[in-house]
Amino acid sequence: MKKVMIFGTFDIFHEGHKNLIAQARDFGDHMIVVVGRDETVKNVKGDYPLNNEEKRKAVIEKSGLAEEVVLGELDDKYAIIEKKRPDVICLGYDQNFFVDELRVRLQKMGLEKTKIVNLKAHKPEIYKSSKLKNKK
Repeated sequence: MKKVMIFGTFDIFHEGHKNLIAQARDFGDHMIVVVGRDETVKNVKGDYPLNNEEKRKAVIEKSGLAEEVVLGELDDKYAIIEKKRPDVICLGYDQNFFVDELRVRLQKMGLEKTKIVNLKAHKPEIYKSSKLKNKK
């Protein structure tokens, strides 16, 4: 079993998110989606998401696109990686938080063989949560 992990806020779950998960699935057969905690989103983006973490998690679970949907860790953002030990970590095209020291942290965890893949955008001019929020 090859485990693939992807991270995100997934606030207004849309076609771009679905496409991102589908792209990630190409790299393995066990998809783990890590949903950002409300406090983490606030710290990173400056505001809370429209939907709380439990609701965002439930929407992805209901979609059936992942074998596991988990909430991220509040203290050590990398702890979930050590706990789940993925073979591949897929990053969204615009993901730039917690990635600077990702390779170093993986090595410290004994996960130096874990592959890091940057995924492609899917119609970001349409399917981007910040743009969809502005339409509401």
